[in-house]
Amino acid sequence: MQLDFKQDLVLENNRVRLTPLSVNHINDLSHVVINNPDILKYSPPKFGTVDLLKVYVNTNVTLRENSQKYPFAIFDKIKEMYAGSTSYMNISQKDLRLEIGSTWIGKSFQRSGLNRNCKFLLMQYAFEVLRIERLEFKTDKRNIQSQTAIEAIGGRYEGLLRSHTVMSDGFRRDTVCYSILNNEWPAIKKSVFSQIGSK
Repeated sequence: MQLDFKQDLVLENNRVRLTPLSVNHINDLSHVVINNPDILKYSPPKFGTVDLLKVYVNTNVTLRENSQKYPFAIFDKIKEMYAGSTSYMNISQKDLRLEIGSTWIGKSFQRSGLNRNCKFLLMQYAFEVLRIERLEFKTDKRNIQSQTAIEAIGGRYEGLLRSHTVMSDGFRRDTVCYSILNNEWPAIKKSVFSQIGSK
């Protein structure tokens, strides 16, 4: 596995295009934040205003520069609008594992197949190009929608990390953990993502 943080990685099919998140996306994503101020209520960073979006983007760009996280902007090809962001994170090149997380998508784009297409492209690249052995997902115990979505794409429940993460309001959340292994991907690709293509 060798994720090149300096490479401008673009993943796309006929539904969605994922491009490296940059400060140029702040204006493109402002409408999502303005219309969905509580979009990251189950995630640690403070969010919900354009100013906080700027902080979020700049922080993520720095994390990529430091080879700690690879954030993407999500572009909906049908609506021809930016819809949110997602990332490769908690990356261990040595252990051949990474997490897909920090995903947020505006409510008007949800339940449209957009997120499933994003997950397919990220999972396909991770398993088939990077050749990872383990893919992880984590979410707030209170976020039932997220847990349902992870389970729907083949994530296997592994357990609960109690009092795991401090939220922006000081609340300590319990984190639910899921994973998919390399040898499970072919069957998931064939069943869950049978209607989705790369490009």
